[in-house]
Amino acid sequence: MSQVDPIVIVVYPGVEPLDVAGPAAVFARARALCPDAPDVIIASPEGGTVTADGGISFADTVALSSLTGPFDLILIAGGTEKGLISVNQGGLGDWLWQIAPSARRIGSVCGGAFVLGRAGLLAARRVTTHWSATARLKAMYPDTIVEPDAIFTIDGPICTSAGVTAGIDLALALVEADQGSQVAASIARQLVVFLRRPGGQSQFSEALRAQAKGGSRLTAALDEIQAHPESDLCVARLAGLCAMSPRTFTRRFTLEIGTPPAAFVAAARLDHAKRLLLTTHMSVASIAYASGYGSAEAMNHVFRNRLSAAPSDFRERLQSIFETPRYTSKIEA
Repeated sequence: MSQVDPIVIVVYPGVEPLDVAGPAAVFARARALCPDAPDVIIASPEGGTVTADGGISFADTVALSSLTGPFDLILIAGGTEKGLISVNQGGLGDWLWQIAPSARRIGSVCGGAFVLGRAGLLAARRVTTHWSATARLKAMYPDTIVEPDAIFTIDGPICTSAGVTAGIDLALALVEADQGSQVAASIARQLVVFLRRPGGQSQFSEALRAQAKGGSRLTAALDEIQAHPESDLCVARLAGLCAMSPRTFTRRFTLEIGTPPAAFVAAARLDHAKRLLLTTHMSVASIAYASGYGSAEAMNHVFRNRLSAAPSDFRERLQSIFETPRYTSKIEA
């Protein structure tokens, strides 16, 4: 059996532990299931023990200077702002630029995208990072195509993800592309996570907004909107579920959630339609009805206004990242 190029996950003082442990767990399980899947190396600029954010330590990390490649993937984990600034000033971006030609893919989790930017690897690439830092990434690297709402992006050999748990989604997507959907599904079940949360799904969806802001008096309405977007979600019915008058419900909903009920319903239906487009083979018309639009034409109108793309184009663009062949050429610096 030929030797398989390893995956290198780069850590540094202040790194976010979940940015490392999540993808590492996915790749380790892939290796256990598939002999031709790559091993994982945890590396750091100096080697040895690295203290992560929160006090957790990674012991016996490999020094970057001892790595010569070739590599299947180099993944830069995110971390505290102080940690990222320090490691970038310490030359991690320079090392990454020099080593890039020996890597099949280079990626990042959360703020690790700033290291890729410093290395000059993001020009004209579709990328993402944590939603709170996307504007800063775009300002620092204006030649980069930042997708602020994406959970992860894969553009050629460059793959990036949003914060923390999104690294698991990216790792599952890469395993699926390399080892197939059955292997990815098995790993997802072992880790008890949603199988391949689609890259085009919103980082900060309406469901998350509601969970963060909504009080218990609104629970019945919020649950109905998320569970049954195809149903009658007029204000009168939602208010009745919460035992309120329509006027009181509208006022309280708008105050607590930060948007009127109708706007929230519209956004929730869009989230639902996007998720079905990327995770099922349902027809556009079927998805339109399942998402509460009533017709494919109505959903098409919303998608063009909100996303500047027809539903079929949105599906094709996001699903195409999984059609990359198993072996590709190394990155050209």
